[in-house]
Amino acid sequence: MARPSGRQPDIPAQVSRRAAGVEPRRRRAPAMDKAERRRAILAAALTVFSDHGFAGARLDDVARHAGVAKGTLYLHFADKEALFRGLVEQDIAPVLADADAVVGLFPGSTRDLIDRLIVLITQRVMGTPAEALVRLMIAEGPRFPELAAFYHREVVSRGLAIVRKIAQRGLDRGEITSDLAVRFPQLVISPAIVAVIWNGMFGAFDPLDAKAFLAAHRDLLLRGLGWRDM
Repeated sequence: MARPSGRQPDIPAQVSRRAAGVEPRRRRAPAMDKAERRRAILAAALTVFSDHGFAGARLDDVARHAGVAKGTLYLHFADKEALFRGLVEQDIAPVLADADAVVGLFPGSTRDLIDRLIVLITQRVMGTPAEALVRLMIAEGPRFPELAAFYHREVVSRGLAIVRKIAQRGLDRGEITSDLAVRFPQLVISPAIVAVIWNGMFGAFDPLDAKAFLAAHRDLLLRGLGWRDM
C-alpha cells in the first residue's frame, strides 16, 4: 500500500475559512461617483421632506436614506436649505429652461404652443419630484420666508415671465385681443397648481386628469382672451 504523504488534500480557501469560523469578505458595492451620490442625496432629501415636512426633516435621516455618512452629505450640502435649493435646480429649473426654449422656437399657432407646453408639464411635472416640490412649497412656504423668496425668484418669476411671453406672442400675431394674460399671468398657471393640490389631497379616491383639465382651461382662457383663428 502506498504510504500517506502527509499532505492534506487541497481545500478551497473560502471553505477552509468557513470551517475555521471566519466568514469570507463580502464584495463591496461599486462606489458611486460624485454626481450619482449627489442625486442619491437629493432623492433621499425629497423623501424625507415629503414624509416629515421641511421643519421636521433631519439631516441624519437624509443621510441614512441616501446610504451615505453624514459627513459625506455635508461635502455636498451645508444644510436643509441647500438641499431644497439643489432639488429646485435639479428637478424644476430644467423644465422651465426647456419651456422657455420651446416658446422661443415654436413655429405654430399660440394655441398649438400651449398644447405643446401642456404635454411638457404633464410629462415632466405631474407625478414627478417636481410636483412633490410644488406641494412642499405650498405647505411649508409661509413658515420659511427665505425658501419662499428663493422659490419665487427661481421658479415662480421665471414661470410668469414665460406666460407673459406666450400671451404677448398671441397679441403680436393677432390671435388674441385681450392683454389680461400679460397683466395677470397667474390666470394661466393657476389650474396647474389646482391640479397639484387636488391630486395631492384627493388623488387616491378622486384623481384629476391633469392633461384634460389643463386643456379645458386652455379653451376657456383663449375664449376669454378673444381668440381668433388665423
